This record gives sequence, C-alpha cells and structure tokens, in this order.
Amino acid sequence: MKIKILIITSVICTINVFAQITVTDVDIVEVGDIIYQAIDTSPGSVITPGNSGVNQTWDFSSLQESSTGSLSFISPIGTAYQNQYPNANLCMNDNGSFSYYDKTSAGLFMHGVDDTVFHSPTLFYPLPLTYNLSMSDGPILIIDNVITGSLLSLALPPSTVATLSNGLANKADTALIKITNTTDFLVDASGTMTTPLGTFDALRLKSIKYTNSELDIYCSDTLSGIGAWIPNVSFSAIPFLGGFSNNEIEYKYEWITDDSSVAFLLAEIIVDSLDNIINGVSFQTSVPSYINESNQDIFNIYPIPATYNLNIEANSTDLATYKMHDINGNLILENTFTKNTEVDLNNIAKGSYFLNISTGKESITKKIIVE
Repeated sequence: MKIKILIITSVICTINVFAQITVTDVDIVEVGDIIYQAIDTSPGSVITPGNSGVNQTWDFSSLQESSTGSLSFISPIGTAYQNQYPNANLCMNDNGSFSYYDKTSAGLFMHGVDDTVFHSPTLFYPLPLTYNLSMSDGPILIIDNVITGSLLSLALPPSTVATLSNGLANKADTALIKITNTTDFLVDASGTMTTPLGTFDALRLKSIKYTNSELDIYCSDTLSGIGAWIPNVSFSAIPFLGGFSNNEIEYKYEWITDDSSVAFLLAEIIVDSLDNIINGVSFQTSVPSYINESNQDIFNIYPIPATYNLNIEANSTDLATYKMHDINGNLILENTFTKNTEVDLNNIAKGSYFLNISTGKESITKKIIVE
C-alpha cells in the first residue's frame, strides 16, 4: 500500500512539475483593450533573460518605470487607413501610429503600419503558444515600393549620386526597395515571472527576425539624359541611411501569460547575439495615475457588463461629469450629475466602451461592456 501511495504521489508531482500553460487567441488582445507599458532604461544586473527549459523563475520585480505609455486596441473601422486594410480585424494605436492585424486561432498577422501596406501579411505571433513550439515564417516580401520625387532627391543629392555612379550621373530618378522578413519562433522556456504587478505563469517566446533589404536606384545625367540602374546599393553608401544595414537580425524575448487578471504580454526585451539587453526592458504596468487616480473608491460603477442601465454612485457631493466614448474615440454619451445617476443604455449598441468620470479633484476611466 505504501508503495502505491508513493507511486501515485510521484505521478502527481510529475504532472504538477511539467504542467504547461497554453496561450490561445482568446488570451491575446481584442478590440477595446488597453495595455499600459513602462520602460526601465537601466535595469539592474539581476534582470536577465535567464535559461531555457521548464520550471524557470524570472524575477523582474525590481524594474523601475523610466517612462510609461499605452497601446490601445481598436476596430480598424473608422480609422484613417481602414480602406487599405479590408482583411484586418484589429488595429493598434501606439501614440498616433496605427498598426493593422488579422487575429485568428492560428496566429496574429500584421498587415501594415499607417499607409504602408505590407505586400504580404507577416506572422506576429504564432498561436496557440505552448512550450517547445518551434516554427518559421518566411521569407515573406513585406515592402515592394517605388520611390520618386522630393524624398528621393533629399536622400540622394547630386554628390551622393556621383559617388554611386562613378561620376557618370548626378540625379536619382527612381529607387526600388524590396524588404523581406524571415522570423524564427521558439517557445523555449516556461515557468513563473514576477513583475511589479505580481507573479504569473508564463511562457518565454524567443524570436529571431532576419530583415533583408534590396535597393536598386536608376540614376541619370541631367545634361546627356543617359541613365542606368545601379543594383544592390548598400545603405552604408548613402549618408541618409547611414545608421541602417541591408541585412539586420533582431533577437527578442517576450514573456506571455494566459492569466486573465493582466494583459497577455508581461515583459519584452531586445538582446544582442550574446543575450545582452539592448535599450532596457519594456514591461506591463498598472494604469498610470494621470489616467486613473489612486482613489478608486471615489465612484462605484455597476453592473459590468451592463445591459439596459448603468449606475454611477459618487462618494462625494461634488459636481461630476461622465463621458462615454466608443473604441474609436467617438463621444457617445455625456452628462453631469451630483451624488448618483443612472445611464440609459437602451439605445447603445452592444460592445466595449470607455467611461470617464471626473470632478475638479478626481477622475477615473473604466472599460464598460454593453451586452
């Protein structure tokens, strides 16, 4: 009997030790979500990518906020470039720059940024994410653009053209640029990660992105009109592009969780080939005080989700104003009240909204779901 108990205990312990989380498209961001990110530009030496394998422990609790920003996920419909992305179902607003994605059960695919539409969608996250997942995406032609006009003249003045053409030309008429990406994905570790937000089960996703750029330039002589193509121009030969390379490799680690109490991306670092951290650590943080004041109990908002009515109760007699915006930032409802009010939702479409309530002293922004 003792032997059976030991065997059963051993099996249970083994299951617990090697149990892994799985991150699916349900865990990844959706329309209406906001992720607040901080950057620690000078993390201490204890912050490292760590090792690969199961049962890892990453302690990032000492991270400090050097700066803070937010990523808002909205519907592509109603955005400035919606017509250029008919197959996108998710848009990320990063400080006024809009990235467009198609989220499916097989992955998160990036279609472009602002008016730069990718020639082919590129895989941003393979899904579902499980320990030991290994796959490659590409090579995929991302950008295949023709460049002319004033921008080309600025980047390639006559002196640069003369150098590139060995004195045979002094004007750049057309440039063709092709950018191809290949990304290798590997979920190489699992365990628990501790950040200033708490401790969470996590997978570590390692990605290596290879970017290859081909630049061909048609140059001509303004006197004779004779011109020719100069193929495979090195970026280093053009002062305007001196900080870039035709062939670049980016190494990145991301810690991703399926814990619903936080957004999926816990932390992210860019490293060199020796795993030395470059430009600090990006990590998820709580709602900054300038968005959500510390006195969370100033207002009581219920029920959430709501169907027909939303109740707002204030713990003060100050005049308050509420404003409800949709995920595209359009103002849907606005009113003032004292002490408490009931918001009529009968004419509001189902979906996610942001409710901001403010007085002269406090303010709070809360995500509201109308069902």
